[in-house]
Amino acid sequence: MGAVASAALLLPLLSAAPQAGADVPEAGVLQGQFARAAARHGVPESVLLAVSYLQSRWDAHGGAPSVTAGYGPMHLTDAVTALAGAAPHHSGEEEDARGDASRAVRSGAAAEVPSPERLPDRLRTLERASALSGIPAEELRTSTAANIEGGAALLAAAQRESGLPAGTDPADWYGAVAAYSGADDSATAAAYANDVFDVIRTGESRTTDSGQVVTLAAAPGVAPATEQVDRLGLRRPAGGPVECPRSVACEWIPAPYEEFGDGDYGNHDKANRPASQSIDYIVIHDTEATWDVTLKLVQDPTYVSWQYSLRSSDGHVAQHLPLKDVGWHAGNWFVNAKSVGLEHEGFLTSPDSWYTEAMYRTSARLVRYLADRYDIPLDRQHVLGHDNVPGTVTSTIRGMHTDPGPYWDWAHYFKLLGRPITPSAGPHAGVVTIRPDYSAHQPVYTGCVTAGEACAPHGSGAVRLHTAPSADAPLVKDVGLRPGGQDSTTGVNDTGARASTGQSFAVAERRGDWTAIWYLGQKAWFHNPRQEPTAVNARGKVLTPREGLAEVPVYGRAYPEASAYPAGVPVQSVSPLPYKLLAGQRYVVGGRTPGEYYFAPVFDPTDHRVVRGQEEYYEIQFGHRVAFVKAADVRVSQG
Repeated sequence: MGAVASAALLLPLLSAAPQAGADVPEAGVLQGQFARAAARHGVPESVLLAVSYLQSRWDAHGGAPSVTAGYGPMHLTDAVTALAGAAPHHSGEEEDARGDASRAVRSGAAAEVPSPERLPDRLRTLERASALSGIPAEELRTSTAANIEGGAALLAAAQRESGLPAGTDPADWYGAVAAYSGADDSATAAAYANDVFDVIRTGESRTTDSGQVVTLAAAPGVAPATEQVDRLGLRRPAGGPVECPRSVACEWIPAPYEEFGDGDYGNHDKANRPASQSIDYIVIHDTEATWDVTLKLVQDPTYVSWQYSLRSSDGHVAQHLPLKDVGWHAGNWFVNAKSVGLEHEGFLTSPDSWYTEAMYRTSARLVRYLADRYDIPLDRQHVLGHDNVPGTVTSTIRGMHTDPGPYWDWAHYFKLLGRPITPSAGPHAGVVTIRPDYSAHQPVYTGCVTAGEACAPHGSGAVRLHTAPSADAPLVKDVGLRPGGQDSTTGVNDTGARASTGQSFAVAERRGDWTAIWYLGQKAWFHNPRQEPTAVNARGKVLTPREGLAEVPVYGRAYPEASAYPAGVPVQSVSPLPYKLLAGQRYVVGGRTPGEYYFAPVFDPTDHRVVRGQEEYYEIQFGHRVAFVKAADVRVSQG
């Protein structure tokens, strides 16, 4: 996770600018490269295409690596130098991931970063592809044709090693596909192979990042030999009380709940959700660390926790907490107490950061399961990035994290969730939902490697916000991030003038190719040309200060009024943030909630209490982060 205050610590996975000499195939060439590689290595073309789709959706990313050092359409991994300077998620010494003043902040010991020679085989597949194919490693990184050849060689080798012939029937390649995942357990390998064969059965066609149209014709009758996964000799995932959909390979790797003496404990809190409190939010994080380091962090009894971790290479899921308990992950106790946290293996500041399709799909299935189980709306007011979680009070705003950042593909994610972001109103609507074309929309960010230096060009789901309808106008200011009134920047960790895909805002004005929205108490303009729109028109409830009020305070948590606290439970201050919601401004409503506080300051949960008041709040999309306002201060109407 990235925090603005520690952006310099968040170094990339690799120096990931597009590689010198990376080829861009001419029109129609990429499809032929798959056909030739499949024929040369005796791999069914549909299998090669489907494996590549699940890894990269056939994109080459200009020769730049994924968040786990995977190169090219076949995601050949070369992570030998990937860990240099990596700063793990929650690495700040003073960070309060719990976000509650009822107990002292506890920092964990720095997690050991594994040395290159201890990297698992799944992070070094490019080396093996080079040995099998005879193609130099540099060519496998930079040439799509070579990369596809390397992937085909790996699949053919997996088929040979399983003792099976290299036939033309894709159904006979289930075991080889499962092995390609790199998973070390049978359930994840099978889930990966099932996804690949789902792609084969349903077919796919898309235009890649190099402008190539690639098509895989549907073959609905393919019935793979699923028993082949048993030949791989993989371990069975750890049992336990996992809470996952059947379509997800999930194992139980528990976060410890331990007491240290004098009432101190970690790394989460026992609870009884949803009987005690509703679960209203799902928070999407990235780990800023490798898989192994991530697991060490969540198993540190003195430190932090979340409910699920997801591995990039194959979508494997580890659950760490029962969903009824409260993790320490979002830095805001109100959100922690009412949310589930999902950590995705990755680094937001990798200059050409991209996530595998395998992880996106697994994550979407898990989120759909959680949303259905707890009746959580599938929208961006309830499926939050960590970068959308507000600071609790003014002093915590600058330290809030900024993951998963501008390179997370929210539009694709919501399509996988079954809630694609589409227009729901006409051209004069009072609400817009941000949705640029992710691949084509490439605003310049800085600071991925060196402060002030431009990151590699890359698709983004975020738009930049200006004080006037001009690209030359200054960016809008965030007085919480910069109390001195300094301008927002183009830094990859600077959320002060950024609106993200799926977020909905009330329209303040339209002028030509520019649209203004109400944002952090001011009018904020973004480029929204009719020919290449970066937002869709939408419907939604909006609120504004009630009649007679010139302004209303905005809060980072929805805590009860003082009179609601029983004896023995310290009153929590209802402290406004340094922003104002002014008369005449409108903000999109996410939901209504009673003021609540979960009092859990000690190890023994017997005396834990949920304090619930009469005061009610509305959640609003106020800036890049959500916020809360008292229901008594505002009036709600249809936008």
